[in-house]
Amino acid sequence: MHLGALFIASHVLTSGSVRETARRFQLSPSTVSTAIHNLETELAMTLTERASGELAMLIASGRVLEGLKPIMAAIGELGQWAGHDGASAEIDESWTSRIPVKIVTMERFLEVADQGSINRAARRLRLGQPQLSLQLANLEKFLSHRLFERQAQGSVLTEEGRRAYQIFMAISQAWNDLKSSADERYRRTARSLRIGSIIPTGSESWVARCLGSLVSEWNARRNNNAISLVSMTADDLREALKNGRIDVAILDSVFGLESFRHRELLQTDMVVIAPPDSTETNVTDLVAGHAICMPSPRTGLGHAAMAFSYERAPNRRRRGQDITAADSLPVIVDLVANHGYVSFLGRVSAMPIADKVRIVDLDEHLPMSYHVALNHRKAAADACTMIIEAAARITSEAVVRTAAVA
Repeated sequence: MHLGALFIASHVLTSGSVRETARRFQLSPSTVSTAIHNLETELAMTLTERASGELAMLIASGRVLEGLKPIMAAIGELGQWAGHDGASAEIDESWTSRIPVKIVTMERFLEVADQGSINRAARRLRLGQPQLSLQLANLEKFLSHRLFERQAQGSVLTEEGRRAYQIFMAISQAWNDLKSSADERYRRTARSLRIGSIIPTGSESWVARCLGSLVSEWNARRNNNAISLVSMTADDLREALKNGRIDVAILDSVFGLESFRHRELLQTDMVVIAPPDSTETNVTDLVAGHAICMPSPRTGLGHAAMAFSYERAPNRRRRGQDITAADSLPVIVDLVANHGYVSFLGRVSAMPIADKVRIVDLDEHLPMSYHVALNHRKAAADACTMIIEAAARITSEAVVRTAAVA
């Protein structure tokens, strides 16, 4: 990472715009984007994301921007010392955004200054002495100042060198503070076992209870890997598993799992959930009398429900604009329980909310299955086994309770 890129990235985080930064510093947008990407890579965190074509700043960007302040102040001091403090701020920023000095070069300069000898510093840094001498010479050439007096007993800082030492030391310390946080975050992430699941219908759902059971049992065993949890749609889970953002995925579809290790979690069938005060006894009448809210086609359940609707009812209501799709199962449950909608769920997901909605069987049995997919980590395989055991235990308890009430 070089100082010019840090200056560019800091301005992007301040302005919230790649294009505005590019125009201001007379750079290409790709150069600016590369600077912010390199900073994210160095700090092992995401600072920005694209939303509807616009750059959005994430919460972490504010903390990083605060950590960059002493670096920006030192870079400004460097510009003044190097003679780039003219009346035009544009000229200053244009020069500063193109500073080619890398942080590693600064740290090597500091090591030579601390050791008082290029040879000793080269040995400590495990570099060739000619290579280190050339880097220092290039640094002096860029800054237009002589930094060391070469003497028989070693290298001694000049007055200008002492000024550079203060500036570079301030930058190095602030950068190391930022990096140390990133390094610790990386270590936590590397140890963490990342579990992704379909979105639970609520805290009482079998998915939520499985994950709760997993975390409790996992921590009770004092595993070295901490667990982190995230909920997504089935499409997003497959993509996250593919690119390594999660280690285990609980999905409501086997579609797209051919390239992953996966096991069946449980089997169920699809049902209709209807308002508790509804009286219709079949799917056709329910759909005719109520608005529909389905799980999004991005979910395995939504894909199956949409296919069922289209194949069995060609009329406008089942195909028309009054079918709402939602990725949030709690919202769907609320629409059914409190606003007169009907929807489709797997029976195993509908049973825990039987006190809020009415469960109506389809005219014909439509089987569904849930699966867990995992990567190569042993911890992922261990978690997968525990999830399957928890699902079997929790769903069997739900069946017993339902039978007792009946």
